[in-house]
Amino acid sequence: MVKVYCYDRCSTCRKALAWLDSNNIKYEKIDIKSQHPDESTLRELHKKSGLPLKRFFNTSGILYREMQLASKLPDMSEDEQFTLLATDGMMVKRPLLVTDDAVIPGFKEAEWKKVLCLD
Repeated sequence: MVKVYCYDRCSTCRKALAWLDSNNIKYEKIDIKSQHPDESTLRELHKKSGLPLKRFFNTSGILYREMQLASKLPDMSEDEQFTLLATDGMMVKRPLLVTDDAVIPGFKEAEWKKVLCLD
């Protein structure tokens, strides 16, 4: 089953969901603000993704900028970063695509096509 953590007011999330709909891909939509992933889920998703943890941060978000995380993240331990990500769904890069085999933060059509076997 395909899951997509997203935020309704995010234009990239709306674009990604429209793309899924236009490709007839069934998915479970999860509101990242009200049902954000907890720390253990984030750890699993990160491991499954094979990506650097920094890719999971919403670097263009207000909260990220207000907390000046661009300068703080490099000095934080991975445990501290996971704890921080789990505090607020708006901290997590969205949309977050989760399949049985992959996890992709953000919407890049080519990556999503590959993971969803649409090539």
